[in-house]
Amino acid sequence: MPQPAMPVPITPAMLPPAVPTLPLHDIHLPAAIGYWPPAPGWWLLLGLVILCGLGILLLIRFRQRRRLRRLALAQLDSLQGLSGRELASALSRLLRQAAISHFPRHEVAGLSGDAWLAFLDGRFSERPFTTGVGRILCDAPYRPSVEIQATPLLDLCRKWLKQLPPQPLSFWRGR
Repeated sequence: MPQPAMPVPITPAMLPPAVPTLPLHDIHLPAAIGYWPPAPGWWLLLGLVILCGLGILLLIRFRQRRRLRRLALAQLDSLQGLSGRELASALSRLLRQAAISHFPRHEVAGLSGDAWLAFLDGRFSERPFTTGVGRILCDAPYRPSVEIQATPLLDLCRKWLKQLPPQPLSFWRGR
C-alpha cells in the first residue's frame, strides 16, 4: 500500500496578498428618536381631537341659537290664561323681546305703531298684523278695556315666533 503524501508546508509566499484590515469598533446604537416631528399617528389623533372639539362647539352653538325661540314659545304658552288688555300688553312685550333678540337692535327697537306691525308682517304674505287679528297689538295695551279674540291672536304670535330665524352668533355680529 502506498504511503500517503505528506502535506506541503505553506509558506508566506504562497498566501494571497494581504488585505488591509480596518480597526474594529464597538457596536454603535442609532441616535435616540426625537419628539419632533411626531409620527403620523399623532397627527391623525390631533386632527381627530380638533374635529371632535369643533363638532361639540358647533352643537353647543346650534342649541344656543334656538334656545331663545324655545323660551319665547314657552313664555307664550304661559300667557294662555290672560285676557283683554293684559294679554295684548304681554304679547306685545314678548314679540318685541324676541325681535330684538333675533334682529339687529337698531332695526327693531325704535319701531312703533304701524311700522311695528309692518315689521311683524314681514314674514307673512297675507299681512295678519296690519290688517288682521294682530292689529289689536298696536293700540289694545293703551285702551282701558278691550275685547280680544285670544285663540287666533295667540296662534298668530306662535306662528310668528316659529318663523323667526336662528339667533345670530354674537361673536360674529359684534354684540
